Amino acid sequence: MPAAAETIVVDEVPGSAGPAAEGGRSVGSQEFTVTNDGECGDRISTAWRGREIGIRYPPGRPHAYRFTTDPDAGRSGLGWPNFAVFLIYVGLVVVASIDWGWPWALIGFGVPWTLLGATYLPGAIRDSRLRIEGLASGGPVPGRVIAVLKDVTVDEDGETATSHTPVVAFTTHDGTAVTAYRTVGLSDPARSRGRDLTIHYRPDDPVVFTTDLAAEHRPHVGEIAFAVGALLVGVAAAVAGGILIAG
Repeated sequence: MPAAAETIVVDEVPGSAGPAAEGGRSVGSQEFTVTNDGECGDRISTAWRGREIGIRYPPGRPHAYRFTTDPDAGRSGLGWPNFAVFLIYVGLVVVASIDWGWPWALIGFGVPWTLLGATYLPGAIRDSRLRIEGLASGGPVPGRVIAVLKDVTVDEDGETATSHTPVVAFTTHDGTAVTAYRTVGLSDPARSRGRDLTIHYRPDDPVVFTTDLAAEHRPHVGEIAFAVGALLVGVAAAVAGGILIAG
C-alpha cells in the first residue's frame, strides 16, 4: 500500500492535445517531473495551470508514482477487515439457513440490504441536488472543442475498435483557462472539433462541468430510482422472511 502522497501542479504540455502534468513538489531532497501518460493511476482528465493533483508512491520509490484524485482514499486500512466481516456474516447467514430453514436467508439478506439502501438513498438525493445547484450557480461560459483524440485498439481476435475523445477548452469567470477531456454529452464526437459549446461548471471546482445542464438530471434520476427499488427489495425480503418464520 502506498505510504506517501504529494501534490503536483498540472500544465498543458506544448504540442499535446489534452491535459498533462508536470512536477511541482519535491520529494525529500529531490524534485521529480512527471507526465500524464501511460498507466499511472487515475487519469487526469481536467487540467489548468496551478491545479494540485495527488501523487501516491511507495516509501523510498517516488519513481513508482501513481496519480490519484483522492490522496486520502484507502488510508484507513479498513478495506480488508470490512471484507472479512462481510464473509463472516455471509457464513453465519448460510449456517442459519441450513439449521433453521431458508426463510432466515431472506431475513439475513433483507435486513442489511434495507439498512444499506436507507443509508445510501438520502446521500444520493443530496449529492444530486448539490451537483445541479453547483453547476448552475456560477453562470455559463463559452467553450470550444479544440481537438479530438482518436484511439484505435486491436483485440486478441484481430477486431479493431476506434474511439474518439473531444478535448474541450474554456475559461472560467475568474480567468482560469481549463482544458479537459469530454467523453460524454457531445453528439458525433468524431466530428466535433471546432464546435462551440456552453459550459456550466462549479465555481469552486472546475473539474465538475457539463456541456448540457438539462441532461445532468437524467442519470441521477435513474440512480435514485435504482436505490429506491433496491430498498423496496430489501424490505420485501425481510418482511417475507418474517412472515414465513412466524407462520
